[in-house]
Amino acid sequence: MEKLKENDFFSSTDIALISAALCCGYRIEGVDRGNPGRVELIIRRDQSLDEFIQRYFAHELKVDPLAYFHALKEIKSLIYHA
Repeated sequence: MEKLKENDFFSSTDIALISAALCCGYRIEGVDRGNPGRVELIIRRDQSLDEFIQRYFAHELKVDPLAYFHALKEIKSLIYHA
């Protein structure tokens, strides 16, 4: 079994970014609640993640609005009810 390294994952407190990532096939792998008042959401890094993030911040990313809404609800539920 391959041992995972810290750089195999990407974490962010930006729920809009992670919501868009969920719409594009990424999955939340974990939640870091180490900092009170800020929750870091963790997804697995792959070869296209950096390009995805660049497209997100360049306003070039298109996602289904309903899928985005559901992803946002899922994340908020994970943050506030877990």
